[in-house]
Amino acid sequence: MGRPYRLLFDHVLTRTDPEEAHHGAFRAIRQAAPALTRLPSAGEPVEALGLTFPNRLGLAAGFDKNAVGIDALGGLGFGHVEIGTVTGEAQPGNPTPRLFRLVSDRAVVNRMGFNNDGAEAVARRLKERLDRRPAGALGPVLGVNIGKTKVVPEDDQAAVEADYGKSTRLLAPYADYLVVNVSSPNTPGLRSLQAVEKLGPLLQHVRATAEAATDRRVPLLVKIAPDLADEDVLGVADLALAIGLDGIIATNTTISRAGLRSHPSSIADVGAGGLSGRPLTVRALDVMRLLRGRVGDRLTLIGVGGITTVEDARERVAAGADLVQGYTAFIYEGPLWPRRIAKGLTSA
Repeated sequence: MGRPYRLLFDHVLTRTDPEEAHHGAFRAIRQAAPALTRLPSAGEPVEALGLTFPNRLGLAAGFDKNAVGIDALGGLGFGHVEIGTVTGEAQPGNPTPRLFRLVSDRAVVNRMGFNNDGAEAVARRLKERLDRRPAGALGPVLGVNIGKTKVVPEDDQAAVEADYGKSTRLLAPYADYLVVNVSSPNTPGLRSLQAVEKLGPLLQHVRATAEAATDRRVPLLVKIAPDLADEDVLGVADLALAIGLDGIIATNTTISRAGLRSHPSSIADVGAGGLSGRPLTVRALDVMRLLRGRVGDRLTLIGVGGITTVEDARERVAAGADLVQGYTAFIYEGPLWPRRIAKGLTSA
């Protein structure tokens, strides 16, 4: 189905508004959930974060922002699904249009702005999912990615911690692992929270809040940008070790437009936002090597950014990733892509 889907995408779906196409595709996936959840698992189990993942491949945050299709996505072959980014308060995100394709680069640019239903609504949804699951039912490992509400000023550390703390308190009881997102380029000032002097207290606050919210230990990770300088990547690695984080996700989207194949006018028309997909491959791989070289085997590392082929995924694992995630390739390659990658990683 790979080639037929690619032809469909290139000649039909590219004529559809990207955000409308996303909502339509996700509705179809959710409608197919009863059949998808009966499919056998893809790939082989892997141990990470003290958890058993059905396979190494996960769906990165951003696709299922509001926890409405977790098990259907697992049925497609994702061993873990990371929902969000969820903020303390519901927010509509940035004005539309805010999602764009650069087809020549197999890339997507988004400036969504953390549009989501808010932590309270998502927590209710996760509770309902838990309540209706049959005893002993298996599903994908659930990651919960939390970010800053836009109206919270990034220079008010107490307000930032309270905002992330609200999401943590509400969502940690349902999360298999928790991710602090300080690396989206679409919330003003958010990336400044990657500075070690701000990040350390924030992560410690989230850890303490999670421990108070549930009687089990929820693994805590931080997601970083590919645009950090190498020394800052290493600084985050050192901080993660010092405060006892469980892992790092590398990397989020980039604000760089260097080396793109798309026509400069097309790039200009798209405008600001985070770029994901094939152009991230090299930098995300370099960041993974930097991190693994620094932390050894003391942290779980999740590789994301520009993973399209089985070879890409294997190379990321060889560079040090315990798990990998995709998003943009899922859009471009279609519904059989997750199982193809998961199976291809069986021997990695």
